[in-house]
Amino acid sequence: MRAEIQLGHSFEWRYIVPPRATVPALYHDTPFCLDMPDVLATGYLVGMMELACLHGLMPFMDWPQEQSLGTMVQFRHLAPTPPGMTLTIRGSVLAVDGRRVRFQVEAWDDVEKVCEGIHERQLIDPARFRDKVARKLAQWHAGASTDAAPVEPARDER
Repeated sequence: MRAEIQLGHSFEWRYIVPPRATVPALYHDTPFCLDMPDVLATGYLVGMMELACLHGLMPFMDWPQEQSLGTMVQFRHLAPTPPGMTLTIRGSVLAVDGRRVRFQVEAWDDVEKVCEGIHERQLIDPARFRDKVARKLAQWHAGASTDAAPVEPARDER
């Protein structure tokens, strides 16, 4: 880390909702989604909330040698947002536990509040993380059984 992450550190990030972020466009390969309302998909909104928190961490990370990945989301999608509107996402750091950071986050479109909740991110060494993914892929390609009980990785390996 370049600097210690401060509790209460706040940030704001804006994003114009593109047509590809709507339910029918995002899930275009799922027939029953094609007739759904043309509004911002919850899954896409979650991604934008995550990116806003990543943006908020940037001043504290030695990017790209240090990065962060989402580990927990707990959001309420409160109102629909049509494409073309601007999301304004505001957040603040609630807690820091080692390399894990917890945020309070809210989003508004051009008319109203559309989302609120909590998000956690884990600071990672991307080279170490890529090695972990490569080992997992090698195990999968080698035909490792998926019938075995899952093994919970140590917290510092996530």
